[in-house]
Amino acid sequence: ISTNAFMEQLCLKYQQRPWTETLRLVYFCMDNPLRRPVSHVPDSPLLSCMEKIERTLHAKSMFSVMNALESLSRQTGLNVHVSPSGTACYITSMMFYLEVQLEKDGNVMDVRLAHFGEAPVQLFLFVRMKNYDAFGKILEDLSNMYQIPGNSEMKAKGYLALQALEKDLYSMSLLDRTQDVNRVTEILHGKVGLLVPRTGGTPMNIEFYISPYQILEAQLNPGSQVCGTKTVVTVEGTDMLHKLPLSPLIADPQSGEDRNPAFLQLTDELSMDLPALFVLKFHQPVPMFSSSIEDIQRLTGIQNLIDNKKNHLVSGIQISGLKLAPLYELIVQSALKEKCGEDLSTNESCFFVSLPDCPKHCYFINKGSEKSDLAGALVSKIPFSHPKCVPGVIEILRHQVAYNTLISSCVSDKHINEDDSELLYFEVVPHRNTSFCVFFLHPVEENLACVIIDVITSREVHCHLQLNPRDPALSCSDDFIARAVKRCMSVPVVMRAIFRNAAKVKADN
Repeated sequence: ISTNAFMEQLCLKYQQRPWTETLRLVYFCMDNPLRRPVSHVPDSPLLSCMEKIERTLHAKSMFSVMNALESLSRQTGLNVHVSPSGTACYITSMMFYLEVQLEKDGNVMDVRLAHFGEAPVQLFLFVRMKNYDAFGKILEDLSNMYQIPGNSEMKAKGYLALQALEKDLYSMSLLDRTQDVNRVTEILHGKVGLLVPRTGGTPMNIEFYISPYQILEAQLNPGSQVCGTKTVVTVEGTDMLHKLPLSPLIADPQSGEDRNPAFLQLTDELSMDLPALFVLKFHQPVPMFSSSIEDIQRLTGIQNLIDNKKNHLVSGIQISGLKLAPLYELIVQSALKEKCGEDLSTNESCFFVSLPDCPKHCYFINKGSEKSDLAGALVSKIPFSHPKCVPGVIEILRHQVAYNTLISSCVSDKHINEDDSELLYFEVVPHRNTSFCVFFLHPVEENLACVIIDVITSREVHCHLQLNPRDPALSCSDDFIARAVKRCMSVPVVMRAIFRNAAKVKADN
């Protein structure tokens, strides 16, 4: 039977019945879904239909708001209780509860959150704006905060450990901070980046890198929400016990040497063995050198081993779900996903980049091999057990993301040249450590020229232009190229600057 014919039959069947009876039947089916494999439940046509109905109604009545809250809570595995008056909804678990007070017209009067053993605090949550997707994410984050093996006491200790970590990170974020420091400076130079404290169910997050183009976009569009690369701070359960602090370890942030805070000794009174670890989680996995992953392992002391035989990362908390692969392949994959909004084939290595006042560029990215210094993995989360590890991890992440930004600047969604305009050809090749080469034809002669870009840190870049000794100079000093790289973090823009200088030299000659 066709879909249209099926819908016509449904309309004929229920057109004589009141809408309230139809609603009652739908909610009955929601409470008693068909017995299907768990993997198929999210695809249930009934669930999809119900979500569309709720969005269409925009929760204009107390009845529809209450049912939307109940639906979200059940999806997250939480319990729901409605007050006898029908104007209050209590979303509860073993470790916390949310109280939502409603008016008769469906408007939200008050939202309060209380953790285990704590007094309730008032929140302004997305439910007030009828943004149920965001509210559902908050419920999910609250539940995940307590996904620690053991009884309620053990889960409560995990929450105390997370609170202690957050206080120490906040203390570190205040180090060397002046009153007039701007957001970009704090992101790129702050000891732990730009830290946003946890509010309700939204975890603490750290913004640690922002590209020059993102900075420019924010300046050109005041009030816009332009965000750099972020990581979320949370706690996760493990199969093994780890000693975690239950109270802040920084007594006086200014008491340490070399502008680093002094931490209290991790004694039995200040810590406890818990089946959990602190975790820095990323919204999108970060492509990282295997050597950078090893540096993080040494820094955190968490033994996430690279198993060369199985060719993947294994750990108590899995730091990456992908096999080791050429790093450039992973960077291209991530860049295409970000720029195109979907996973595309990574077999493509040739990309066309258009720039104003310049012939179109064609970049061939040589993805290299799986050699130890060129291999990498997608890192989705980084486990650690002590707050002192975080500044060092943030610096490694900044360094890696700055490198990735330069390689990603050569990637575009254009794999085919759609016109016959003049093209400039470039090849991007891994060099060693965190450096790479960009090969191109000399603008005047027919020999190859090369720019070596070495990303020393996220804030320091060295460049070297290599030419055939018999070819004329391009009037581009190494310092000029390095300044251009740091100003834009874009290989195509830097190459355009080099060719413009070469054109001036050619014209003068």
